[in-house]
Amino acid sequence: MSEKVIENNKVSIIGEVVSEFTFSHEVFGEGFYIVEVSVSRLSDQLDVIPLMISERLLDIHGDYRGRTIEASGQFRSYNRHEGTKNRLVLSVFVREIKLIEEFSDYTKTNQIFLDGYICKEPVYRKTPLEREIADLLVAVNRPYGKSDYIPCIAWGRNARYASTFTVGVRIRIWGRVQSREYTKKITDTQCEKRTAYEVSVSKLECVNAE
Repeated sequence: MSEKVIENNKVSIIGEVVSEFTFSHEVFGEGFYIVEVSVSRLSDQLDVIPLMISERLLDIHGDYRGRTIEASGQFRSYNRHEGTKNRLVLSVFVREIKLIEEFSDYTKTNQIFLDGYICKEPVYRKTPLEREIADLLVAVNRPYGKSDYIPCIAWGRNARYASTFTVGVRIRIWGRVQSREYTKKITDTQCEKRTAYEVSVSKLECVNAE
């Protein structure tokens, strides 16, 4: 696999395991499992982030709840069919993982770097308190002609800058992975609580502004 391709999507997470492993899928006899990890923000809020882990990296039959782990890999997406619609599902695809006993530098618990392309017109808006927000959808290339589609959210000056981007522009993003709960209306009388995952942008730059 090309080292250059791996470099365009890098995630590092340190947090507490808060779930058991659940089976996701199998590829050529290799099982992949989802486990959730709680990561503290500097604001003391928590993000609960799903990690996709191969059974070859860790004993998936063990109970690691309450343990602190460090994982690195890529932020990946796939479309899951739900009835007549597709739903974008995101998780951190883990390449390296280890259990750690002590940890003190909480500024490095959640870091992501993406190098990709704007694939949908940015949506720029303001909150009722006049805070600027821009929603971006970034396509990050993977080997064998695949891409991951990653929602990103920028604030303030970054949001204003991002609102000028057009589809096809190449950008680089630094930030963190965050989780956000929302309510999805299923029918007129039925709602469902869901969790969205996105990249909260701390820094971004346009690579080809022409």
